[in-house]
Amino acid sequence: MTVRRAAMFVIVLGALAAWIAAAATSGVREVRPVAAFAPPPIDRSGVALEAEITRLHDHLRPSASPRLGRDLFQFAAPRPRVVPHEEAPVALAPAPAAAPAPTPAPPLTLIGVAQDAVDGATVRTAIISTPGQLFLVKEGEELNAAGLRYRVTRLSADSVDLLAADETTLHLALK
Repeated sequence: MTVRRAAMFVIVLGALAAWIAAAATSGVREVRPVAAFAPPPIDRSGVALEAEITRLHDHLRPSASPRLGRDLFQFAAPRPRVVPHEEAPVALAPAPAAAPAPTPAPPLTLIGVAQDAVDGATVRTAIISTPGQLFLVKEGEELNAAGLRYRVTRLSADSVDLLAADETTLHLALK
C-alpha cells in the first residue's frame, strides 16, 4: 500500500467517524419549562343539562299505568262452537297380517376401487364407507357393518356385489 493510498484511507475513515459522532450527539437546545395545565372554563349550561336529564328520566318511568281493557292476543270475537254430527261407526274387516318389514340395509357407499398387479394378475380392493367406518376388502373377504355381515362376491373396476347372511345381494356402484 502506498503512502498516498494510506493517507486517503485515514482521511475517509476520520470523516466517517466524525459524521457518526455528530449524528449520535444531541446538539445544544434551550430548555424551556412546561406550562402548567389549566382546565377549560366550566360550562354555564350545567343547570339546563341537569333539567334535560331529569326530563329524560321521567320518560323512562311513566306515571300513567296502561289500560287493561284490550286483549292483545285476541283479534276477533269468539265464534260459537259447532259440534259435528256423529255417525255410527262402520265395522271394518280385520286387515290381513302383514309380513314383517325387512330390516333396512346399512348405508354402505362404494367410494373407490384400488387395483394392483401381483405376479401378472390384477388384484382389486374395494373401499367401502359407512358412517364412522372405512373398509378395505378384496373379493371373498367379509365385512361387518351395523351388526350385519357381508361377503364380497364380485368386484369390478366400478362396482361391488355384497352377499348378506340372508342370501340377499347388495350392489354398490361408484357414483
